[in-house]
Amino acid sequence: MMSLLSIAPFLGLIVKLEELLPVLTTTVIFVAIGLIVFAIAFVIVVVVSPFSVKKEIEEDQNVSLAIIIGAIIIGVAMIISAAIQGN
Repeated sequence: MMSLLSIAPFLGLIVKLEELLPVLTTTVIFVAIGLIVFAIAFVIVVVVSPFSVKKEIEEDQNVSLAIIIGAIIIGVAMIISAAIQGN
């Protein structure tokens, strides 16, 4: 039999759906904006590069290019997170 102390940590996780709905809507909006910004950043990298990014990463196994594109994506993620937090 479970005592009240064993389920006490989970009691704080119970939230009414009416209170959760505004948080979910803003989260979905920020996720959509973030994905759009990521797509735009990747398209800019592909258009600006003088070679085929897909060929360089997949066929030629160019790890340095993959690391640079990953760094760009992390940088965009940091900018988006700072903008969401308001800093």
